[in-house]
Amino acid sequence: MPLINLVVTLIVVGVLLWLVNTYIPMDGKIKSILNVVIVIAVVLWLLTAFGVLDGMRGMRVGG
Repeated sequence: MPLINLVVTLIVVGVLLWLVNTYIPMDGKIKSILNVVIVIAVVLWLLTAFGVLDGMRGMRVGG
């Protein structure tokens, strides 16, 4: 995966998370949980994209 795609994806995810945190009214606990889940998902995605977690390539979600 080209580096520019990684950077663009990280920017899009960051902007979407900022928009959700800024404009959607939620309880603070729910926002914290959402932020943690998104950060963990992005970190796992980055580790997989860089080949650190090659075992996750065969994993399917919801299928």
